[in-house]
Amino acid sequence: MSATASDPRHALAGLDPAPFTFTRRCWVDATPDSVYDLISDVSLIETWSPSAGGVSYAPGDGPWVGARFSGRNRRDGREWVTHSEVVRADPGTAFAFVVGGADHGIVRWDWNFHEQGRGSIVQQSWQLLRLDPVLGDTLQDVHSLRDHMAASAESTLLALAEWIADTKSVTWAVPRNGPRT
Repeated sequence: MSATASDPRHALAGLDPAPFTFTRRCWVDATPDSVYDLISDVSLIETWSPSAGGVSYAPGDGPWVGARFSGRNRRDGREWVTHSEVVRADPGTAFAFVVGGADHGIVRWDWNFHEQGRGSIVQQSWQLLRLDPVLGDTLQDVHSLRDHMAASAESTLLALAEWIADTKSVTWAVPRNGPRT
């Protein structure tokens, strides 16, 4: 039998996961509806995230509560597959999923979108829901994971903002009545 976080022999037994959370935000030059459409299309996350790739919904699923998707994660030269479930899907407002599924998940990711000026504030939050040996065996491992994920979220948000700006500049560079010949 392997030790778990609820097993008193496990180094993290009794540790409250609640403090292991963070929120990062940035402004992007797009409406909340447009940003929601990008984020809820989980296959696009590898466009911006330095640690996620190969993300796709299960056949027949999409951006709605209860939908499931899987993806590859990378950290410290390792790669693994995660399975997640959408737990909130409010177009133009919020999108959230739980890694491991709603009932027994380990981590929750929330994306919130708020109009500001001609664009939006995009807020990304990460919350550790429960401890699991897959996260590491020591308190330092869990702190390191949270710090890594915070850095990844910052990189993702900045890459998203840059991608939106670059995409708009390419789209807007062509005159509305077509290119001149």
